[in-house]
Amino acid sequence: MFYGLFLRGHPVETLRRDIDVPKAVVEKWLRAPQYEPAFRNMVKRMYSYRKAVLAIFDELVHNERNRARLQ
Repeated sequence: MFYGLFLRGHPVETLRRDIDVPKAVVEKWLRAPQYEPAFRNMVKRMYSYRKAVLAIFDELVHNERNRARLQ
């Protein structure tokens, strides 16, 4: 979805911010006493997933820019 938005002209940095979750936010969620352990585990999984999506997105953007330059 994000790569499609990139191809339609959306700014790369805006899309990166939409994909990523700031480390400070994750740490706040993990420290908050009112959240249950199940929620904390879900936050850790979500953070890992978002970082993986961001890495894939960055690779696709990089490849697209290189391909555009070759043509």
